[in-house]
Amino acid sequence: MEHVSQRLNLVAVAKAPLPRILTFARERGWRRLRLLSSAANSYNRDYLGETAAGSQMPMLNVFHRDGETIRHFWGSELLYAPTDPGQDPRHVGTIEPLWNLFDLTPEGRGSDWDEQLSYSCCGPGVEGSPAQVTESELVV
Repeated sequence: MEHVSQRLNLVAVAKAPLPRILTFARERGWRRLRLLSSAANSYNRDYLGETAAGSQMPMLNVFHRDGETIRHFWGSELLYAPTDPGQDPRHVGTIEPLWNLFDLTPEGRGSDWDEQLSYSCCGPGVEGSPAQVTESELVV
């Protein structure tokens, strides 16, 4: 994050209350990612990260500051474009390093695996998992 923070302000936004987001981050060893909650505002709906029915969608938005003015610069609206049968939306694929690593292998991304929020091999309390951090160690 130190390399990124020299050039931009990277923030992850989630609809959940902030304590739940911080717990989620702590369980994964995320100590330097800035996290914000949109639970009490319309950010997700306003920037296409929430459907009319309230379902949350993985949306990437870029904003640009010009003096005192902040404008929406870009959004990963490819999420809403039709996909080929069996193809997952790849609207943020270019910034997901996990997929980029798979793309470098002869087998590529494959069709028999999908990323998860947690894995049985690596969850909280599982031997070999990233060390748990305290809230005071979590920098947001």
